[in-house]
Amino acid sequence: MAKNKYFFPFIMVTSLFFMWGFVHNLDPILIPHLKKSFSLTNLQSSLVDSSVFIAYFLMAIPAGLAVKKYGYKKGIIFGLLLFAIGSFLFIPAADTGEYVFFLGALFIIACGLTILETVANPYVSLLGDPETATSRLNFAQSFNGLAATLAPIIGARIILTKGSSDEELNAMSESARQIALAAEASSVKGPYFVLGSIILLIAVIFYFLRLPEIEQNDNQTESKNVFQALRHKHLSWAVIAQFFYVGAQVCVFSFFILYAVEVAQIDRVVAADYLGWGCGLAFMLGRFIGVFFMRFIKSERLLAIYSIICILLCIPAIFLQGIIAVYSVIGIAFFMSIMFPTIFSLGIKGLGKDTEYGSSLIVMAIVGGAFLPLAFGYISDLSGTLQFGYIVTLICFVVILAFALKGHKIEKKELSNG
Repeated sequence: MAKNKYFFPFIMVTSLFFMWGFVHNLDPILIPHLKKSFSLTNLQSSLVDSSVFIAYFLMAIPAGLAVKKYGYKKGIIFGLLLFAIGSFLFIPAADTGEYVFFLGALFIIACGLTILETVANPYVSLLGDPETATSRLNFAQSFNGLAATLAPIIGARIILTKGSSDEELNAMSESARQIALAAEASSVKGPYFVLGSIILLIAVIFYFLRLPEIEQNDNQTESKNVFQALRHKHLSWAVIAQFFYVGAQVCVFSFFILYAVEVAQIDRVVAADYLGWGCGLAFMLGRFIGVFFMRFIKSERLLAIYSIICILLCIPAIFLQGIIAVYSVIGIAFFMSIMFPTIFSLGIKGLGKDTEYGSSLIVMAIVGGAFLPLAFGYISDLSGTLQFGYIVTLICFVVILAFALKGHKIEKKELSNG
C-alpha cells in the first residue's frame, strides 16, 4: 500500500479514520436517543447532523491554512485535542439538560474532526506512489467503515437500552416523566468521557511520533488564496459532488434507526443492529471490495457504476414496505462506500501545490451533511413518512453520477501547466 519508510506512519494515520468514523457513527444513536429525551420532531433531531457538519464549512479553510503553515503532525495533534475537549463537554451538557448544549459539544468535536480530515485524507494520498493514491485512500477509509459497523452496535447497548420504554413513560405523571427523560439524556456522559480519554491518549502518542513531512515536487504555480484553487475545474466539480455525497451518507445513516422502526416495525435496538451489522458492515466490505475492483476498473468508472446502482436502490427505499425496504438501504450503504475517498482523490489529482487548498475545499463541502438532512427531515415531516426523504438521496446520487461521467476530467491546459 505505501512505501516501506511510510508504513508505520500510514498505520497511525489510518487509525484516525477509525476514530472519527466511530464518533460520526454514534450520531445515528444520538438522534433517536435525543429525539426521545427532548421530544423532538424529525427536523429538530436532524440538527445533530447540522451542528456537526456546519463545523466542516466553518473550519475547513482555517484548517487547510494551518496545515500549510505548521505541517501535518501539528494539525493532527490540534485536531485530536479539540476532539477530546468536545467529548468531555458532553458531561456538563448532560448536567444542564439542554439540547442546545449537546449540539455545542458536537460542534466542538466536529471542529477537531475537520482538522483531522483536512490533514489525513491528502496525507494518505501523498504517502506513497501517486498511481495508487485512490486505492490507498479507499483502504484507509475502509477502517472508517469498520467503525460504522461497531459504533451503532456498541452505542445502542450503552445508550439506547438506558431509560424507560415509551409505554412506561406514558404511564408516568408529567413531573416523573421529565425526571426520567433527564436521566436518560445523562446516559451519554460515561461513553463520551471514555471516548475523550482515548483520544487524548492518541494525541500524546502522536506528539512523540515522528511523521514524515511530504514535499510537493512540481513546477505548478500556487494559487494566491484558497478559492483561487477552484480554477481547477475538476476540483470545483469534486466540491459539488462531495457536498451531495456527504449529504446522502448522513441521511442514510442518521435516519436509519427511525426509518427501520417505521417501515419494518422493529425495535430500536434491533434497528441499531441492522445499522451496524447491515449498513456498517456493508459499508466496510464495500470499501475493501472497491479497492480490489480498482485494480481492474478505473476509479471514475466504478464510481459511475455504483452511482447508478444507488439511484436504482432508492426506488424500493421510497416505495416498498417491510424488511425489503431496509435491505435496499443496506444495499445503498454498500455501493456508496467508495464515493467519499474516490471523489476526494479525483478532486485533488494534479493539483500540485494547491493540494492543501483543494483538500480544504473538499472537506468544506462536507457541510452537505448539515443541510441535506434538514431537507430529508422536512420532507419526512411534511409527508408523514421517512421514506419520501429518500427523494433527497436519489438526487444526490444523480449529481455524483455526473461527476463520475464528466466532472472528474482534468482539462488539458491544466495538465500542461503541471
